[in-house]
Amino acid sequence: MIRATLALLLMTTPLSAGEIWVTNEKDDTVSVISTDTLEVIQTYDTGERPRGITFSKDFSRVYICASDSDSVQVMDPDTGKILHDLPSGEDPEQFVLHPNDRHLYIANEDDAITTVVDTQSRKVIAQIDVGVEPEGMAVSPDGKIAITTSETTNMAHWIDTETQELFANTLVDSRPRHAEFAKDGAEMWVSSEIGGTLTVFDSDSQSEIAKIEFEVQGVHPDRVQPVGFKFTENDSHAFVALGPSNHVAVVNSETYEVEDYILVGRRVWHMAFNEDQTQLFTTNGVSGDVTVIDVDARKAIKSIKVGRFPWGAAYRPASHD
Repeated sequence: MIRATLALLLMTTPLSAGEIWVTNEKDDTVSVISTDTLEVIQTYDTGERPRGITFSKDFSRVYICASDSDSVQVMDPDTGKILHDLPSGEDPEQFVLHPNDRHLYIANEDDAITTVVDTQSRKVIAQIDVGVEPEGMAVSPDGKIAITTSETTNMAHWIDTETQELFANTLVDSRPRHAEFAKDGAEMWVSSEIGGTLTVFDSDSQSEIAKIEFEVQGVHPDRVQPVGFKFTENDSHAFVALGPSNHVAVVNSETYEVEDYILVGRRVWHMAFNEDQTQLFTTNGVSGDVTVIDVDARKAIKSIKVGRFPWGAAYRPASHD
C-alpha cells in the first residue's frame, strides 16, 4: 500500500520547472518565469538598466549587463544575490560567453570597443577597437571566432579569439543589432534593424550567402525591424523578433524563406526557448510583458506581465547541479 501510494505521488507530482530569466531595463530588475506555471516566481534587483543576460555552463552563475552601471554583474541565481561585478568598459549592452566558460566578450556601446574579461581572475585581458556603437555579440561553437556588430558603422567585425585581433570586417544593412552562428558554425547571421534584413555569411570566407527580407501584412515596412533571433536546436528554423511590427518571423534556415509570422506583444526584442523547445518566450519592451509561443502551432498562447521594458532573456533548466 505504501509503495502504491509512493508510486502515485511520483506520477502526480510535477517535476521542478525550468526558468526563463528576463531583464527589465527600466525597472533595474530581472523577472524569473517558471516554464511550468508560466508565471513570475521571483523578481531580483540589479544594477542600472540591465540588458544582456547569460548563464555559466553549469548555471551556477548568471551574468547581467548593467549598462548604466558600466559593469557586468555576477549573480547567484539561487538567491538573487549580486556576488561581484566584472570590469566591462562603458555601457555594456550585449555579451557572449566563450565555450571555455571563462572569457566574456562584451560590446561597449559608448566606447566603440569589445572588452574581453576573464570571469575567473576578474580582469580585462583585451580591448579590441571595433566600429561605432557596438551591440551584437556572438562566438562560434569551436570558440575560434567572435563577432561584434556595430550599429552606426553597419559592420560585422570578425575577431580571432586566440590573438584577440580583428581579421575581417563585413558590411551589413543599417543598424545591425544581433548575431548568431548556425549549422555548427558554418554560417553567421546578422540582423539589421533599420535595414529590415537578416544577412547570412559563410564563416570561412566571410562572404554573403543570402539576404532575408520581411513583409508583414498590414504593417508599414518602416516598423519591420529585426533585432534578436534564435535557432531551433537542429538549426532548421530561425525565430526572428521584428521589433515594433509586434511580430516574430519564422525563417526556414535551408531555403532562407520566411514561412510564417506570429503576433506577439509590443516591440519584441529578444527571446529564449524552454528546454525541449516546445515553447518560445519573447520580451516585449513597450507592452512590458513576455509572450509565450507554442512552437509547433506557431501561435501565441499566453502573455506574462513582467517589469518595465523587458529586454534580454535566458533559459535555466530545472536540473542545474
